[in-house]
Order: sequence, then structure tokens, then C-alpha cells
Amino acid sequence: MQDLTEFRPSRLWKKMSLERRMDAAELFWVDEQSTEQQIEAVGALAAHMKFRAKSVIGLPIEKKAKYLATLPAVSDVVAARALVNYHLARQRPMMAAFLDGLGIAHEDGLISEENLSKPELEKLRTAAAELATKYPPEDVSLYFKTLVSQDPDTWGELAELTTDDSPLPKAP
Repeated sequence: MQDLTEFRPSRLWKKMSLERRMDAAELFWVDEQSTEQQIEAVGALAAHMKFRAKSVIGLPIEKKAKYLATLPAVSDVVAARALVNYHLARQRPMMAAFLDGLGIAHEDGLISEENLSKPELEKLRTAAAELATKYPPEDVSLYFKTLVSQDPDTWGELAELTTDDSPLPKAP
């Protein structure tokens, strides 16, 4: 079995640039679907800053985003939600292009199928290589790593196409 430790959402979060984490954190705080994770993040920020939770809740979004982006440790649950929010808000065209390349039905980058079957390896490699020619390497790499972290059974093959040494997918 493949070691997917480097694909844990908290690790992906830490490796993102501060600017990208700030953007993702702001999207996280304004997402109405992230309430449970926001509560967890408030607790983590309050504990780290030695604030009362109520004080953290009252902070402006920009401040909460900055504090979350610079928090030394973010849980996998919070990081996963922030990564999903980031991709849905900032990377939909890339997500849609990848799913189109795989022939997977989607609505603006969101997979439509409830029970998605694992893509064929050759098709996956071809779609990944194609995506890497059209979008910035760091965006493609983060997207692939996020997919692996969200569903390793379906997307685990992408782990072999990305490395920490190179943000570009490995050639098929």
C-alpha cells in the first residue's frame, strides 16, 4: 500500500504559499457550508492566541483569515474544507478541463456522479499531462494532491504523477 502521508490536507495547507493560504482562509470563513469546520477553527485560534472564542468570532473576516493562514498547525478537517473552498472558488475552469479530459460528467467542475469509478490509468495520465500544459504547475499539483487527499481510492494514481521536488505532473 502506498504511503499517502504527504497528501494529508494539513500538509498540503502548510506547503501552500502564505498568499494562497490567506485567499483559501478568507473563502473558508465566508462559506456557509463550513460551519462545523469554522467552529473547530475558532477553537484552535482561540487556544493559540489565548483569546475567548467569542472574541475570535467577532473578528473581521480578514483578521480571521490572516490568523488561520498563519496558525502553526491546522487540522486535516479544517485544511480539507479550506482546500475544497479554494478550488471551488478559484479553480473551477481547471477542474472542469480535467474532468472533461477524463470524460467524467460534471457541473462546472463538480462531479455529478454519486459513485464515481476509478479512471483508467492511461486516460488519467493523458488528462493530467494535458492539464499541465494549460495551467500553472503549482495549481495543477495542488489540485491533484487535493483530489488524492479527498478520495485516495479513486484518485490515488495521481500521487504517482506529482512529487514534492517538482510541481509538474510526471510525464506518462
